[in-house]
Amino acid sequence: MRSIQRRASVFFLILLSIVLSACNQESGSPSEANDQQTTAEKTQVERVLLNGNIYTFNWPAPSASGNPSQKAPITEGSWQADAQAVAINKGKIVAVGSNEDIQKLAGEQTDKVDLKGATVIPGFIDSHVHIAELGQILTRINLTDVATPEAAIKTIQSKLQTSKIAKGEWIIGQGWDEGAWANNYPDKSLLDDHFPDNPVLLRSLHGFAVWVNSNALEIAGIDKSTQPPVGGEIVKNDAGEPTGILLNRATTLIQNKIPEPTDAQFEAWVLTGLQQMANDGYVAVHQAGAERKHIKAFQSLREQNKLPIRVYAMLSARDKGLADEWIAKGPLIDPEGWLDIRSVKAYYDGALGSRGARLLEDYSDKPGHKGVAGQGYGFDQELVERLMASGFQVGIHAIGDAGNRETLDFIQAVYQKHSGVHRNRHRIEHAQVIHAEDMNRLAKYELIASMEPAHAVEDKTWAEDRLGKERIAGAYAWRSLIKAGTKLTLNSDLPGSDHSIFYGLHSAVTRTDKNFKPEGGWYSGQNLSIEEAIRGFTEGGAYAAFREMETAKIAKGYWADLTVIDLDIMNLSQQSPKDILNAKVLMTWVAGERVDEH
Repeated sequence: MRSIQRRASVFFLILLSIVLSACNQESGSPSEANDQQTTAEKTQVERVLLNGNIYTFNWPAPSASGNPSQKAPITEGSWQADAQAVAINKGKIVAVGSNEDIQKLAGEQTDKVDLKGATVIPGFIDSHVHIAELGQILTRINLTDVATPEAAIKTIQSKLQTSKIAKGEWIIGQGWDEGAWANNYPDKSLLDDHFPDNPVLLRSLHGFAVWVNSNALEIAGIDKSTQPPVGGEIVKNDAGEPTGILLNRATTLIQNKIPEPTDAQFEAWVLTGLQQMANDGYVAVHQAGAERKHIKAFQSLREQNKLPIRVYAMLSARDKGLADEWIAKGPLIDPEGWLDIRSVKAYYDGALGSRGARLLEDYSDKPGHKGVAGQGYGFDQELVERLMASGFQVGIHAIGDAGNRETLDFIQAVYQKHSGVHRNRHRIEHAQVIHAEDMNRLAKYELIASMEPAHAVEDKTWAEDRLGKERIAGAYAWRSLIKAGTKLTLNSDLPGSDHSIFYGLHSAVTRTDKNFKPEGGWYSGQNLSIEEAIRGFTEGGAYAAFREMETAKIAKGYWADLTVIDLDIMNLSQQSPKDILNAKVLMTWVAGERVDEH
């Protein structure tokens, strides 16, 4: 009996202890509870960025006329940063606010980064790039901004002084402006005189022309009897001999003769290009036309965790075998967002500079010529339709007003045959010249206009000659498209243009070139506000990649993808827009890790 009583007493005491302990916990002081919570938070926050001038872009978009939302942090024309600090954990933003608030989340092990007043923007996205070509240019001969053929020769000679080229080895460069040189193309003799022992191939700025020497023509088997492929032109002299200039689809006749790089060489070009983009403030790129070798390199780098920034790969519709393989597999969506393969790049017409863009009426400076398009430019209508029906987004290169109209007609026909296809956010790459009657159709079909601000200021010296005063009103028409309800994503089309984000923003805001010409801007009624331009290079690319709920805002739950720059470009655009070109990238953060090499 005593034993039972003792056991009961012990049980009672244990039970009482438990109850008292619970009561003590419930009645503990608020400061103790807060301390416990704060300690838990501190152990979770890996990094905080402090003392920043942060624009979160976590407010509604501006009106179609470019007027900021009433909720935007702007007063009497002056922008105010809406945060000072960011807390990051496991690649995502966990808090945004004042220095005081974010400091509270930092523990002893938290990495504290002092931004020293620098401006922070959601990470920039270049939504139309050719990344391996950028890597090639960085290791080969860069002819961008070279004004004349003679200057190109000097640039090549200077490069060869530091890069030993064996006899018979290809000399390869890129960047001369096919639009600016179109009325007076150089010929092979200039290259023959200076480089008699090597085949030379110099790709143009946008890739729609090549300039080669006699050695290269001989290797490719191109002579006076050679006929160009449909959609191409072999420029010949009065005697019928090739001059060394090949345009549009004819460029494939000789580019295919260049020895193929090894997988390791190509992967190195891709990685070099991606790292340069990270250095230049970009957190993601959209590869416009990924061939089999691109996909192999991207997947290899992803498997090795070596991608410095995110990649959205657009398969090349010119490779039918590759496209068929992916139709069978379906789109690839990376749960962590590093490598998505869910889009396709197709070409409908050529470029305006080389007079390959398809126009409704003759070129103003070349009567009787309307350009090339459709099947004449390698557009496989049946294949692109199957890709769209299989769930892939397509981005169709269309430059001329006829090229855009026929592309719109094609998309409309596909929509009528396949239900639900319109939800895949299809794109028109460049959308450069659009007839007034077609201006509303992009929004009607829920298409994205993927456009390059730099193209307007680079093409201005000859674009009106090609189109005339009436048609030019529908060219590079960013504001008109926005007012029509079209979503825009802005990009550089590198390496065809300087991919500097500040050049892109400056072009969009001022419609002037790097020399600030023309005064007042070229057809300035089409320009964008700085807010619209930044959104075009951030949320435009995010939306085009179906990632707008994960990036392009500095807000809790979003990826910690950020660009840090030295100047407050939001206010600079109001006070001295030309000085946007002087801004510099200080840091690039992707998934909460610094990826630039500054």
